[in-house]
Amino acid sequence: MDFAWISDPTALVALATLIVMEVVLGIDNLIFISILTNKLPEHQRSKARRIGIGLALFLRLALLGTIAIIVTLTEPLFTLFEHAFSWRDLILIGGGLFLVWKATKEIHHNVDPRPTDDVFDTTKAAGMTFGAAIFQILLLDLVFSLDSIITAVGMTDHVAIMVIAVVVAVTVMLVAANPLAQFMHNNPTVVMLTLGFLLMIGMTLIAEGFGAHVPKGYIYAAMAFSALVEGLNMLTRRAGRRKAAGAPADPKH
Repeated sequence: MDFAWISDPTALVALATLIVMEVVLGIDNLIFISILTNKLPEHQRSKARRIGIGLALFLRLALLGTIAIIVTLTEPLFTLFEHAFSWRDLILIGGGLFLVWKATKEIHHNVDPRPTDDVFDTTKAAGMTFGAAIFQILLLDLVFSLDSIITAVGMTDHVAIMVIAVVVAVTVMLVAANPLAQFMHNNPTVVMLTLGFLLMIGMTLIAEGFGAHVPKGYIYAAMAFSALVEGLNMLTRRAGRRKAAGAPADPKH
């Protein structure tokens, strides 16, 4: 592997930019992994996250070893409704449909009233097994990994830069996985917000597959704004609880 690019300022800028982009792209994957693993028994969750993120790293590095094949995935296979579809388009559409189906199913599970269940309780397995969770994580890892590598190939020709960016991004995912999942577990309303994110991401993947490019900056700006509003709601609820706890007893009682 050639490291002559280390002395090239342009290559270093490309590395920094690619690391940021890979970390941002990894957010989608991490949200999905957090939601899915929180449905497992508590003693299996951390292990499932490690395996899921490990699979993401393995898939990205494996795809980097087949860059010549990855590039051909963008070549047209057939034309339908005046749009030329490639393998990448079909994979994005399939992944988007899976995300939309999964997010819709989870939303239904959360809002469907059950006599003995908390409607926001995502810790009940509801038929989810460890193997099923890993299989679903693997499917989405493949879609997100392909998107990640195609993005990397479009930014630089140096394989070493791509490898470093991928390893850094996956390391960040590994470090953030447990805190993010625990935060979502402790704040149930955030689960609905993140399911909404997954729906939006799924629709974006489908749109990309059909040739309608949606700038990712708009997507992440919408996610950031929604997260900010939810953060303000959480602060408001916390202030309300403190106020209620410190309120003096009613003198009439």
